Amino acid sequence: MYPGHWALETPDKVAYVLAHAGTEVTYRELNDRSNQCAQMMWAAGLRFGDHIAILMDNNDRYLEVCWAAQRMGLHYTAINWHFTADETAYIIDDCDAQALFVSAGTAQVASELTATMDRVRLRLSIGCDIAGYDRYETTIEQFPASAVEEEYEGTPMLYSSGTTGRPKGIKYSLERVPMGKMPNNLTLITSMFGFNQDSVYLSPAPLYHSAPLFYCMSTLRLGGTVVIMERFDALDALRCIEKFRVTCSQWVPTHFVRMFKLTEDERTRHDLTSLVSAVHAAAPCPVEIKQKMLDWWGPIVWEYYSSTEGAGATIVSPQDWLAHPGTVGRSAVGTIHILDDEGAPLPPGESGTVWFESASGRPGFRYHKDDAKTEDAIDDRGWSTVGDMGYLDEDGYLFLTDRRTFMIISGGVNIYPQEAENLLITHPSVYDVAVFGIPDPEMGERVHAVVQPIDMANAGLQLEQELLAFCHSHLAKYKCPLAIDFDAELPRQPTGKLYKRLIRDRYWGNHDSRIV
Repeated sequence: MYPGHWALETPDKVAYVLAHAGTEVTYRELNDRSNQCAQMMWAAGLRFGDHIAILMDNNDRYLEVCWAAQRMGLHYTAINWHFTADETAYIIDDCDAQALFVSAGTAQVASELTATMDRVRLRLSIGCDIAGYDRYETTIEQFPASAVEEEYEGTPMLYSSGTTGRPKGIKYSLERVPMGKMPNNLTLITSMFGFNQDSVYLSPAPLYHSAPLFYCMSTLRLGGTVVIMERFDALDALRCIEKFRVTCSQWVPTHFVRMFKLTEDERTRHDLTSLVSAVHAAAPCPVEIKQKMLDWWGPIVWEYYSSTEGAGATIVSPQDWLAHPGTVGRSAVGTIHILDDEGAPLPPGESGTVWFESASGRPGFRYHKDDAKTEDAIDDRGWSTVGDMGYLDEDGYLFLTDRRTFMIISGGVNIYPQEAENLLITHPSVYDVAVFGIPDPEMGERVHAVVQPIDMANAGLQLEQELLAFCHSHLAKYKCPLAIDFDAELPRQPTGKLYKRLIRDRYWGNHDSRIV
C-alpha cells in the first residue's frame, strides 16, 4: 500500500492539500513527482541504504520528497527548520546525507550551508532560487515518472536532542522489503483510531516531527487525504476541521491549551461533527485540559505514549482514561517494566525507570554513530528506555512522574538542556550553570537556567541579557532559556556531579509530579 497503488485506483483523488494556500496534489501527481524525484536521485548514484536530508517548511513538495526516498529504500532525515546553520550542518554531516532539499522558508540557513557540504552531491531548492542549489521543479522534469529499477521500503532517520550535547540520529534497521508492504504499525491507527481510505487527516504540526510525518505518510498509504497546515493557529484549525470535513487528527497538549484561550463564540462557531478520532501525544496532558477536551469533543480523544525510537508504546481510550485519569495507557507495543536504579523490578504503585521489552527480543533502532548511547538505552536483556520515570497501577496502566535525563517537553517538542549548558559554560562570565524545565501554563514546560557567575557582583539584568543573546546566536531559539537566575554556588558532589534536581525542585513548588 503506497501512492503508486492509489495512483491507479483513484488517480484524481486529492492526496493532500495545503490548508492556507489551497494547493491540491492528486495521487497521480504525487506518484509521478515522487518517481521523478527518485529517478533524479538514482541517476546521481543514490542506492538502497543511502541517506538524504530535508530542510523545509511545510509545503506542497515535502511529502513527494519523502515518498521518493521511501520508495528507494533510503534513510531520510527531516531537519528542524528552527535550527541554526551550525546545528543544521552538523546533522547533514552526521547523517551522511548525499542529497539536501531546502525551500523558500529555509533559504537563509540554506545559503549559509553551501561551503560546508562537500559530500552532498545533490542540492535542490524548492519554491525559490538559492545560489549553490539547483531549482527542484525544473530539475525533476528532466526525469521520467516511472519507478526506479529497485523499489524497496525506506525509513526516516530523525534526530533527538542529545543528553550530552549534539543530537543523535535514531537509526532503524533497514532490510530489502518490497515497496508497498503493509507496515506493522499501521494496524494500530486503522484498528483503534479509525484511519482508512475515506479518512481526512488534519496535520497541524511541522512535518519534521516524527508523529506528523508518520501520520501523513500512513494516511497516504491508506489512500486517504491529508490536510497540511502550513502553521498552527487554534481558530484556523477548527475552521479546517469544518471546511475539509476532517475525520482524524493528531495533536499535542499545547494545541488544546491554545484552543481554550479562544472565546466561547470562537470555539463553537465551527461544525466539528465529522471528527471520528483525535489523538494526542508528545507531551503529558494536564488532567483538567484532557477532561475539558472530552467534555467538548466527546469520547473520541485518544492518547498514546511512545518515542521516536519506537521500541514501545502505550495507548489509552477515552473511556479507560476517564476510569484512570492521568494515565498514558496500557502497553500496545512491547511489555512495560518499571525498574529501580539497579535494574530490579518494582511493584505496582512504585515509581522507577520505564523500560520496554520488545516482542522481537531486541529493539530495531540504534543511535547513529553512538554505541555508548545505544548501550545506555538498551540493557543486556534487550529492554530499552528513553529515561522516563513512572509507575504502573494494579490494572497495568502507566503513569509518568519524571524524566531521568531532565529532558524538557515544551509545546510537544523534546529539548535536552545539555546543549544550552555546554554552550553557556563557555561564556567568560559563567563559572557554573544548570538548565532545566519549569512549569508553564501554556507550553507545559519552558526552558530556564541558573548560572553561577565568575563574579557574583556582575549578576543582574545586564548579564542575563548578555547570556540570552549568546545562546540565541548559537542555538535554535526554542532550546534557549527564557530567563536566567543567578546563584553564588550551585550544589555539586565532591566528584563534580551536579545536584540539578535540588535546583529544579525549587521551581516546581507543590506539584505532585515533576512532569507536566
